[in-house]
Amino acid sequence: MKRKPQILIIGNNENGFNSDLEKIAYETGIEVARSGAALITGGLGGVMRAASHGAKDAGGLVIGIIPQNDASFANEYCDIVIPSGIGLARDFLTALSGDGVIIIGGGSGTLSEACAAYMHKRPMVAIKNTGGVADRYADQYIDHRQQVKIIGVTEPKEAVKCILEQINLR
Repeated sequence: MKRKPQILIIGNNENGFNSDLEKIAYETGIEVARSGAALITGGLGGVMRAASHGAKDAGGLVIGIIPQNDASFANEYCDIVIPSGIGLARDFLTALSGDGVIIIGGGSGTLSEACAAYMHKRPMVAIKNTGGVADRYADQYIDHRQQVKIIGVTEPKEAVKCILEQINLR
């Protein structure tokens, strides 16, 4: 039996940082759930919480891999919490747990996860006009090795469709 695809959504961690960004993350979470894929996030706030909320509202499976050693730090929408206890090094766990990655906004933590995914040749999609890492690397490679081009899209539905196509090509 084939397992569910696992889609990692990465982006800003701050709750209330940008309501438009959180709305996009929520809608992306809904689309992940509708596709039948499992949603993976870093399990905390901001984009992670909003995407988890969307996936949960749509009946999806939500997995949070948190940097702390106590599951109580995870957002309330996680069905499964993996407390890594390894701090920021958990970015490698999240990156390798996703079959593909969707980037929404993001700062240095998001870039760390994107770089880990890039080094392991995970397909990535960035939702344009969400700022930060997504806008900086949409339709680009992270470095000169040109291992994985981060595909830029404009809508949550398009992001999920595109990442699933990329996962299926592997």
